[in-house]
Amino acid sequence: QVQLVESGGGSVQAGASLRLSCAASGLSLDYYNVGWFRQAPGKEREAVLCITSSSTTTNYADSVKGRFTISRDNAKNTVYLQMNNLSPEDTALYTCAADLTPRQYCSDYPDVAMTDWGKGTMVTVSS
Repeated sequence: QVQLVESGGGSVQAGASLRLSCAASGLSLDYYNVGWFRQAPGKEREAVLCITSSSTTTNYADSVKGRFTISRDNAKNTVYLQMNNLSPEDTALYTCAADLTPRQYCSDYPDVAMTDWGKGTMVTVSS
């Protein structure tokens, strides 16, 4: 089991950038996939991006292509979500999750695959 704590959220204007962090404790994430998810007010949770232990990434959300990137720093046991050119449509609770079943690739069903979840950090983008 791993504990995940997100940080870096906040309120920004459209066009701004934010970098979210997902810090893990209790277990090294070196060998596991980690994903970022978001849930906008009144909407269902959606998967955004996933990164494998070898830093191969999978994008699940067309709306963030070219704007969001995921990366990891195994020395810090932390995964990041860099978000650029934010828009009001990106307003959501952003949550990271770890898939503690070793996989070579990020799952096609990330909601099912992830085994451990953080509590999230809120991002609010105003126009």
